Amino acid sequence: MSEQPPNGNDDQPDVLDHFDEIIAAETDRDPDLAVIEAGSRTLRTQGGPPQADVPARPADPAVDKALREVEAELATRWGETKLEPSVSRISALMDVLGEPQRAYPAIHITGTNGKTSTARMVEALLGAFELRTGRYTSPHVQSITERISLDGAPISAERFIETYQDIKPYIEMVDAAQEYRLSFFEVLTGMAYAAFADAPVDVAVVEVGMGGSWDATNVIDADVAVVTPIGLDHTDRLGGTTAEIAGEKAGIIKQSATVVMAQQPVDAAQALLKKVVETDATVAREGLEFGVVSRQVAVGGQLLTLRGLGGEYTDVYLPLHGAHQAHNAAVALAAVEAFFGVGAQRAEPLDAETVRRAFASVVSPGRLEVVRRSPTVVLDAAHNPAGAQVTADAVHEAFDFSRLIGVVGTSADKNVRGLLEAFEPVFAEVVITQNSSHRAMDADALAAIAVEVFGEERVQVEPRLPDALEAAITLAEEEGEFAGAGVLVTGSVITVGEARLLLKKG
Repeated sequence: MSEQPPNGNDDQPDVLDHFDEIIAAETDRDPDLAVIEAGSRTLRTQGGPPQADVPARPADPAVDKALREVEAELATRWGETKLEPSVSRISALMDVLGEPQRAYPAIHITGTNGKTSTARMVEALLGAFELRTGRYTSPHVQSITERISLDGAPISAERFIETYQDIKPYIEMVDAAQEYRLSFFEVLTGMAYAAFADAPVDVAVVEVGMGGSWDATNVIDADVAVVTPIGLDHTDRLGGTTAEIAGEKAGIIKQSATVVMAQQPVDAAQALLKKVVETDATVAREGLEFGVVSRQVAVGGQLLTLRGLGGEYTDVYLPLHGAHQAHNAAVALAAVEAFFGVGAQRAEPLDAETVRRAFASVVSPGRLEVVRRSPTVVLDAAHNPAGAQVTADAVHEAFDFSRLIGVVGTSADKNVRGLLEAFEPVFAEVVITQNSSHRAMDADALAAIAVEVFGEERVQVEPRLPDALEAAITLAEEEGEFAGAGVLVTGSVITVGEARLLLKKG
């Protein structure tokens, strides 16, 4: 890059030169896991203390070796994009494990965008009310252990390894009895449910992987089902309209549950409400039973007034940017109120000071996350048109950039034209790249679409992400140190995770 990232050391080797070499050497492993591991190996000696929400590689060589072995075994299974839509295998695993997912109540979260941020907010609220929480989310930004959290922090590498080894004999038993082996995601889901039961937790916060009815997480019977905004994504598997996708996601709604619905397209809302009626569930709808009363941009986030199921909560500081995060906060609050019976069994609201304290503690890595200054570099994992639109709006609102340079690397199975069109009004120029995942869209193919959207003069192609970051930062620096230009890295969780590692956030 044109200058070393913060805390750079001229006496150290150029770690970026080795990044691709390490990834290429991991030919026998899942590329997504390989790139995450490679980034940690090249940068862990330079970064500061690891943040609790994004773990570094284990410092103990023996533990690191054991974790690599578990990752390698998981990588031999079907990846998260190869599916056989049923819950037969995960149900069989739960059966031989003694149904661990029934050992605790749960809040189950589906939707197209906002699931992980909403799950983190729900977790923070429950923890603030002194409940022991387990959170299961996907995908991870940097470390596979991020997916399973206890008490607000990812489980340790040691515990991750122990959990896998504990249930491995049962996994092999199910593999032998089924037509297809358990997938990568199914095994991780089984590990999460087992870890939560072993802890034990007071409540599990579970994010759906894809869809709803046949998602591996759906062996849980949650008293509260949350549906974040639904848009067009994974249309080859979930349906070509928001109504069809909503019908699939409505599969998490169980008999007599409480359903907390974010604002939805009309046809999606109709499909969800049909399921509510069929299951005799109770519904709380954003904009009717709860919502955002007001919001003001604040330093490092925003100040909110939220209307919950039990009344208004004023002066709620949320250290996340964008109107979409305010709406996620309203949904999370309503979900936790529903869990505690506010609006049903009890009339009084939750303690407002506890709610404020919880929201003020929320972090969501890779979601409009600032990882560098001078120039400012922001990471956001938007990967579909709806997500890109809210990110573009949030960047415009929260950052007073005089000029914004985009770094975009997407997966091949996404609506990349729609994503690029959403960002076109806010990007002065865009640097097209690709991440190291086997799912990544070829940079030249993505650039061809970008040229149609932005015009040739605004598009630069740098297939290697380190080169793309350097190019974007150089473009931002052309206006001078105090001119206010910035860089937004986006298009994929994998792209954001790699950039985060290269910029030494983890």
